[in-house]
Formats: sequence, C-alpha cells, structure tokens
Amino acid sequence: MSNKELVEQASIKSTVTIDKPLGYLNEKDGSSYHSKASKHAIGDDEDVESLQHGTQRGLSARHIQMISLGGSIGTGLFLSSGSSISDAGPAGALIAYCVGKYWFYGNNNKTTAITVTKNVLVSGSFNHYATRFIEPSLGFALGWNYWFCALGIATELAAASTIIKYWGQVMPDAAWSTIFLVLIVAVNLVGVRLYGELEYWFAIIKILIVIVFIVIGILVATGAAGGHTIGFEYWKDPGAFTNGGVGTVSVLLSAGFSFQGTEIVGITAGEAKNPTKTVPRAIRNTFWRIIIFYVVTIFLLGMCIPYTNPGLANSDGGAGTASFTLVFEAAGISVGAHIINAIVLTSVLSAANSSLYTTSRTILGLARDGNAPAFMGRVNRHGAPFWAVIFSSIIGFACVFVSIYSADKAFVWFQALSAITGFISWAGIGAVHIRFRRAYRRQGRSIEELPYKSAAYPFSGLFACILSILIILGQGYGSFTPQFNANKFCTSYIGVVPFILCYVGHKLITRKKVVPLEEVDFETGRVTRFDIEKDDEMDGRRTFWKRVLNIIA
Repeated sequence: MSNKELVEQASIKSTVTIDKPLGYLNEKDGSSYHSKASKHAIGDDEDVESLQHGTQRGLSARHIQMISLGGSIGTGLFLSSGSSISDAGPAGALIAYCVGKYWFYGNNNKTTAITVTKNVLVSGSFNHYATRFIEPSLGFALGWNYWFCALGIATELAAASTIIKYWGQVMPDAAWSTIFLVLIVAVNLVGVRLYGELEYWFAIIKILIVIVFIVIGILVATGAAGGHTIGFEYWKDPGAFTNGGVGTVSVLLSAGFSFQGTEIVGITAGEAKNPTKTVPRAIRNTFWRIIIFYVVTIFLLGMCIPYTNPGLANSDGGAGTASFTLVFEAAGISVGAHIINAIVLTSVLSAANSSLYTTSRTILGLARDGNAPAFMGRVNRHGAPFWAVIFSSIIGFACVFVSIYSADKAFVWFQALSAITGFISWAGIGAVHIRFRRAYRRQGRSIEELPYKSAAYPFSGLFACILSILIILGQGYGSFTPQFNANKFCTSYIGVVPFILCYVGHKLITRKKVVPLEEVDFETGRVTRFDIEKDDEMDGRRTFWKRVLNIIA
C-alpha cells in the first residue's frame, strides 16, 4: 500500500473517531456522559465539562410533549380568559388569542430551530445562544432576566395560598406557601425524571378538564344543556366587541402571558432523550393543540357568557368567579366551582414546579458560560443542579415572608415583575434566531443541512420580536389615562429595569463587543449526522402502541 493510500485511510479513521461520539447517548439510561474522544471532537475537554457534564437525559417524548403543552395551560386559561372577554368582548378576545397563537408559534419555531441544531449537547437556554451568536452582554442580560421568572414561583405560591382559602382558612398563607415550596424543591433535587413524570400527570389533569369544558360549552351553546339555545345571541346583544380596538390590544398582553412557559422546550432539550425527534414533534403537536384548547375555549366562552356578566371580570381572583365555573353553572352543574378550584390549584403548583426547573437550568447555563458563580454549575448524582435549585428557591422563601403580610397584594406585584421578563425573553429569541441564520449563511453553510428549519423565515421571527417589543412598551398605557397613575406605571414597567441594569452593567465592566458573523461558533455542541442517525434508530424502535400513545398524548 502506498504512502498516499495510508494517509487517506488514516484521515478517514480520524474523521470517524472525532465525529461519531458526538451526542451519543448512554444505551441504559440516556445520560449524556462523554468519552475522551467526544471531548476532543468538540475541541476541548473543558467545553463538555462546562456545557453538559453530569446532566442526564431523563425526559422521554411523552414528557417533552406534555411539558410543552402543559406549560401553556394554566391560570391564564382558567382565570384570565374570562377577564379577557370582559375587556374586549367575545370577538375581540378571540382575535387577540389568535394573534397570540401565531406569536407563540413564531417564538417556539425559533427556539426549536436553534435548539435542535445546537442544544443536543448544551444544557441551558437562549441566553447561551445570545452569548454565542450576538454578544456576551446580551446573553448575560437575557439569562438573568429569565432567571427573574423565579418570581413566578412567588406568584404561583401566593396564588395557591389565595386559591386554597376558597375552602376555608385552615392555616396561614405563609404555612401553605412553605409546605408547597418544600415539596417543589424536593422534586427538583431528586432529578429530571421525577419532574417530567409529575408534569406529565399535571398536564393530563388540565387537558381532561379542558376537554370536559369544551363538551359542556357546546351543549350549553346549542341548548342541549341549560334550557335554551344560545348560539350567537350574546355576540349581537350586548355585542361582539367592547372598548373598541383598545380592548383587543389590551388582551394581547393577557394572551401572551397565557402562552408563556412553552419556551421551556428549549430548556428541556438538554435533558431530553432522542432530542432531534422529540423537540420538533413537541412543537408541531403543541401548536395544533393550542388551537383546540385556547381558541376553541375562548370561542365557546364568548358564546355561553355575555361580556357584561360581572363574574367574568374575576376581580377577586378566586375560582368562584372563574369563567369555566360560570359555564358549569349555566349547564346546571353546581359542583363546578369546586372542580375548577382544585384544577386551578394543581395548575399553579405545576407552574411553580416548572418555574423552579427553568430558573435552576438557566443558572446552570449561566454558570457554565461564566456568567454566574462556577459552583452554581455543580450537579448531584441525580443530574440536578442542586446549588442552582437552592439559589432559585430563595425567591420562594422570600414569598413566604411577603405572604405573611398579604398574599393577594404579593400576587399582583410578583406577577407584574415576572410578566415582562417573559416578553423580553421572547423578543430575545426572535433576535437570536435571525442572527443565527445570518451567521450560518455568512460562513458559507447550507440551510438545507439544518435538522429543523423554522417556517416563514425571517417574517415569523420579525413578527414575534417586534410584537413582543410593542407589547412591552404599550402594556402600561392604562397608567397614562385618564390621568397619570404612578403606582400602576411602576407595576407595568418595573420588570424592564433588571434587564437594562444587567445589560448596561455587563457592557461597562467587560467592554465586550458584538461577535462578528464570521466568528460565530457553530461547532461546540453541534448536531452531527451520527446524532441524527442515533435518534432515527431510537425512534424506529418504538412499538406501534407507543407511536399511537405519543400521537394521543
């Protein structure tokens, strides 16, 4: 054999050795530990250590799908949907939620497109992508901004304390908050598999009650239950719209807040089995299910209940005036209030559980990017970032003390602080994806090589990004009319302050510049053809019944 042939063979073997181990999963438990060869494939031992070392791929396809869907079904649907109809009318609310649906789809398409390409080996979220694709200061600010969603833990715990009062004041609010928080922290310290299983069953409960509601809503609207046929009677009198276009625009904020949480798919991808298959599938399935659960629900609510019904305003935030309860009562089901109250309680606990999961993984990503203390990146034997969980739960403990003063007032402020962080994150997702595609093409790479391509690029990303910014700027318009209200202004815009301070502070201290398009890193954690082949193989092993279950679930 000639020297030339020997060199060519050595080159081929070297390529296989370097490329093949990337993203290979542990056959027994799906964990993502890597061999020395895979570390060298990425380019540096420290890359793997800093990005994914120690985490476990314990989330199956059914977990990912239900986490994505369950993240969007919560208090926003059960409690806020009625106030949306009260503020905008049945047609106005329907339009706002349809716009919100495409807004949600645009953002999640962007997250999925980047995640499936980059995040199979990377634990973290869009803050990591912002650091790599745009600039470190933006990644730092987006990461810590999203961590402020930890205030969502406080929001949900305060809401749980308020909701449980429906059955009587058994214990102080602080006691209930403490009990729920301890349970949630314990779940997140055990490992991702338990978290996924709990969220799966929480989502099943929420989906079942929505399906039951849709059936009852159809019966009430058609006259099969409740005594008379309603049809579009309430769309004519008192009308389909209220407060004009301003009412519809105002509901966009509620619609967007309701859909927040679905971006969690991008965070779970780092701990998902078979991610190049499960993540895109979850997004596609979630989009169509959102149409059924949200749009159909809002449509039926607008048919069954006039927007002038005082119960829709839900001024006390309790289940006694929840919109679902009103439809149950219209159908003659008096026990509906207790059912909805129990469902809302499980929903807020599920949301608190998800908030702790997402914020702890965000801190994990920040630590391994060098934007948080390094010890926050440590994980226990279950693959859970225990220091990040404990640090994020401190906000929950703070909520316990605030609840001693007033759970109702605490809920309003916590919600105001956490709501804007979600919209800032969505705007960031759109910007990161546009930058991702521009850099990909600038470096001479083919878009056809991407495992998942976002639909309607770049218009869907621009739409989601611009709409998010407009909502952030315009959602506090009520504080200016009919006269300026300082308290309302602060609650509307205080959530923007942490992002601005983090960005400006990091920029002034580090002086780091925008990453040139030619220097954007596409190699660390990159999905290879071997990752795709491995996931194809695992996907092909599913039995017929598992495939059917995944379609249904």
